[in-house]
Amino acid sequence: MKAILALEDGTIFHGKSFGVEGEVVGEIVFNTGMTGYQEVLTDASYCGQIVTMTYPLIGNYGVNFDDIESAKPQVKGFIVRELCKTPSNWRSIETLNDYLKRHNIIGIEGIDTRALTRILRDKGTMKGIISTKEEFKFEDKKAEILAYEIKNPVHAVTTKEVTHFEGKGYKVALIDLGIKQNIIRSLLKRDCDVHVFPAWAKPEEVLAIHPDGIMLSNGPGDPKDCVDTIDTIKALMGKRPIFGICLGHQLTALANNADTEKLKYGHRGCNHPVKDLEKDLTYITSQNHGYTIVESAMDKSRMEVSHRNMNDGTVEGVRYKDVPVFTVQFHPEASPGPTDTAYLFDEFMEMMKKFKELGG
Repeated sequence: MKAILALEDGTIFHGKSFGVEGEVVGEIVFNTGMTGYQEVLTDASYCGQIVTMTYPLIGNYGVNFDDIESAKPQVKGFIVRELCKTPSNWRSIETLNDYLKRHNIIGIEGIDTRALTRILRDKGTMKGIISTKEEFKFEDKKAEILAYEIKNPVHAVTTKEVTHFEGKGYKVALIDLGIKQNIIRSLLKRDCDVHVFPAWAKPEEVLAIHPDGIMLSNGPGDPKDCVDTIDTIKALMGKRPIFGICLGHQLTALANNADTEKLKYGHRGCNHPVKDLEKDLTYITSQNHGYTIVESAMDKSRMEVSHRNMNDGTVEGVRYKDVPVFTVQFHPEASPGPTDTAYLFDEFMEMMKKFKELGG
């Protein structure tokens, strides 16, 4: 069936639909990964967004049960240049088209994704609509597109109750802001005893399990909307070692009186170069975020930049000088993407060890 993608500035792309038919409004973003579309679809950080894949052929290895980062797709819509209808992979259990149909997600293929990406890079992230309706008129939908907002996405994707993943090692309280499952897998691989808390967990609830360390996960939306979680992080600073990823990185900065701002088009993909300033080494990282910490607003007496984006110079990591806390903007757990920075989980293990040795 014919489909239309319309951006808020009136730009129209014509293509063909896949997944389900209908209409969906969302924030249009792009991901530069060559693979990993299933992890992208199920990453809760994409809640409220319509994702464009810049790599031209998507769906060629189908869909499986293993490469998912949450229970279901989190995107509002999916945009590709060409959809593979005959996937070939020994783990494939269904086509991407059937997977999106099963989860009621609208997709569009056959458009010039290179042209779309150039528009988003030049003009910034935009709101838009995918529609399969024959009588589609942009002027009839313009007000709805412009009025679209992503409201409280963290509360929509966080766990609703505490979940326990048993291990014999360090006890980790993991605050779920829209967690990727490979964060849990990375901790379990290191034999951690993991307790996953909802985003609205109070500091006394977290400390009640007597954790050896606290992790703050990735998640969607504007970090400044997460007022309750920011207050919780303030109360937890210094009480236990803390490791924050992505949204957790931003919220920790806000909890320490720094500031965040929205990037023009964000960092989304599994090929972003980031330099570890202490090691003087550059790693390729997986990223998915639309906001960044404002470096000039950081309290340099307490906070230091530990990692920097080699494309645009933005802050990719922060270490806190007076408490055992460090955070990164990228995804050391990868999925999709390289595992170059998995060493940060080992550094978190070492931080918990030292904290215990000092009587913490």
